[in-house]
Amino acid sequence: MPRFSIIVPSHGVAGRLSQALDSVLAQSFEDLELIPVCDGDAPCPGEAGNSGESESPAAAVAAEYAGQDPRVSPVYSPPSAGLGAARNTGVRAAKGTYLLFLDGDDILLPGALAALDARLAETGDVDVLYFEHERTPWWEGEPGNPAKPVLAGAPDGAFSPAAVPRLTGVRLPAWSAAYRRSFVAANRLTFPEGHFTDVGWGGLVSVTAERLAVLRSVLVRHRLRRQGSRLNVPGAQQHQLLDQVELVLSRAGGQGLSGDRTGPLFDQLFALVLRTAARPERLSTGRRAFFRRAGRLYRRHRPAGFRVPGGSPGLQHRLLAAGAYTAFAALRAANRSAAKAAAGVPRPRAARTRLLYRAQLRRPLDAGLAVYCAYWGRGYVCNPAAIHAKARELAPHIRSVFLVEAGQEHTVPEGVEHAVIGSRRYWQVLARAKYLVNNANFAEGVVKRPGSVHLQTQHGTPLKKMGVDQSTYPVVAARTGSFTKLLGRVDRWDFNLSSNRHSTRTWERAFPGSYEMLEYGYPRNDVYYRATADDVARVRRELGVPEGRTAVLYAPTHRDHHTGFETGLDLAAFCEAAGDDVVVLLRAHYFYDRGRGGSDGRIIDVTAHRSAEDVCLAADALVTDYSSIMFDYANLDRPIVVYADDWDVYRETRGVCFDLMEAPPGPVARTPEELARVFRDGGYAGPESAALRAAFRERFCEFDDGLAAERVVRRVLLGQPPEAVPPVIPLAERVPAPAAATLVRS
Repeated sequence: MPRFSIIVPSHGVAGRLSQALDSVLAQSFEDLELIPVCDGDAPCPGEAGNSGESESPAAAVAAEYAGQDPRVSPVYSPPSAGLGAARNTGVRAAKGTYLLFLDGDDILLPGALAALDARLAETGDVDVLYFEHERTPWWEGEPGNPAKPVLAGAPDGAFSPAAVPRLTGVRLPAWSAAYRRSFVAANRLTFPEGHFTDVGWGGLVSVTAERLAVLRSVLVRHRLRRQGSRLNVPGAQQHQLLDQVELVLSRAGGQGLSGDRTGPLFDQLFALVLRTAARPERLSTGRRAFFRRAGRLYRRHRPAGFRVPGGSPGLQHRLLAAGAYTAFAALRAANRSAAKAAAGVPRPRAARTRLLYRAQLRRPLDAGLAVYCAYWGRGYVCNPAAIHAKARELAPHIRSVFLVEAGQEHTVPEGVEHAVIGSRRYWQVLARAKYLVNNANFAEGVVKRPGSVHLQTQHGTPLKKMGVDQSTYPVVAARTGSFTKLLGRVDRWDFNLSSNRHSTRTWERAFPGSYEMLEYGYPRNDVYYRATADDVARVRRELGVPEGRTAVLYAPTHRDHHTGFETGLDLAAFCEAAGDDVVVLLRAHYFYDRGRGGSDGRIIDVTAHRSAEDVCLAADALVTDYSSIMFDYANLDRPIVVYADDWDVYRETRGVCFDLMEAPPGPVARTPEELARVFRDGGYAGPESAALRAAFRERFCEFDDGLAAERVVRRVLLGQPPEAVPPVIPLAERVPAPAAATLVRS
């Protein structure tokens, strides 16, 4: 009886098979048998019933070796049966004390069998002896040893699986261990059918074995294929991973193993499941079915006392356990979007740019230079633009540069100096400017210099969870990325702008930092108290609103659990049902480049219009779901209707700061019919609506009075003390810009 039986499946690797066979036969330890498993349409030459006419290329190679060395004993397995069946065929033919497996394009390193024999002499006849292997790129690159950390910490001698429960075998390929043949036979262990057979085999072995040992030496060189692993190929075969998981966990349950044993096995198996579920390119069909079945297996086999891992893996565990496929898919999309966005953030990476930026950082700050940016460079908009305009009036000695993305230069008004994000000039002004104003955050690579002043203006009153408050909401937490990095950006802030005390409390919790809170209002909302009737009429003409019509602004917010813009409402049907005089101004969230595009009779897409404030001035009423535009529009004291058809889903997936349904700015409609009815019967502008709006304005329009930009410029750019800035005008004394409908009626 030979000491070792080495089983080598050969399907599709005829070109490299000879190297694998040579690596075995050249071993200094010669007490072995080599069993190539020939994949072909007929048995290998020399087997009964073979004519030799249909032998495969690999079978021909094996036959040649068999003719030269009696230790080589080829066997046959049809290729359609798969890798597991090929290995099982080899096991049935084996006579050695220990079984080893080697892929037909891998190498058994010199001295491997001698090292195994010596280790087994030390440990005795263990059921399984795990060893390390080397993964080598097919062409170039550094080799890796993925088994090393898996085996680290195992005892030096033989041990029980209970001593190292995390060593389950699931994370190791079949060819990274030697198996005692009598143990395999006594427990009737076989490789499962189908794909991911190593997962099933490794798990079955781990729950059955009683004595283990490890050898901390690399014995096999696994050569990665240029085409990649077959297990990564998209298709229905990806679902077979769940077959292997169910097989292993069912066997583990039948063995009566403790939770300490099954917990690591369960965790490692579902790490594989979640990795597959998170890669839609693998699951070309049946993604939802895969996730649902995985969730059922998770709930059925979860060991008592199992604790989910921390961080993002733990979030995925909870979503799988809950069967929340939509949220999981959104998390997956958010992860990828975040990675893509992070890759697009300009950094001084190129050598010349890094040198330029570092050189500029060594120069003194320019006390007469301010840099502005809004929405990651989307254009000349929002609070930064309003502050910029007021600074040109009150602080003309300060040179201002507005930052925009390439392609957005046209949004900058004539006479406003600008720089394109990522350009040399962009990094120059960022390095030298004393004042930096943004409604989001500057690039990761921007340094907070001593003496510089960073103003965070924000870009809306928060209804949804923000900042670190998002950490318990998996869909948005993934999009946010590293909260440590987020807080690092917060540490750059010197001032943070607030438009009401609700925002102040939220910002302090969501963005904890040492900045000074400025309860000055939002400069972008100043126009709502400064615009005239002529301004309103002009904007309506520019947008194409027919004279005498009631313009309803429909502005839905972004859904983190959706991957693209959806109106969420049949706007044509709404116009038809709401009344003949109604036209809709559609404005998509700024995350989207456009809404529906163009004008369609009574539906005018104003998404591309530069100024959200202009659009609000033109509207006689607002319909929104959960967009922060409602807080800005409330300054105009015009009717607001909340269309909350998916409030419960939004609240659970996005998280909210308060219950909008308990304190809405106007009527709440849950269905399209309710929404149309409230316009048709005039309830949207009735006394109940006005009462709700008044309470809402009292709470959320606290500091917006038309003087916010002036307060910011005087306090931040001119350095005036807080008592020198204009006080906030009481709400009852403010006069909003007139609505066009009011003008028509008068």
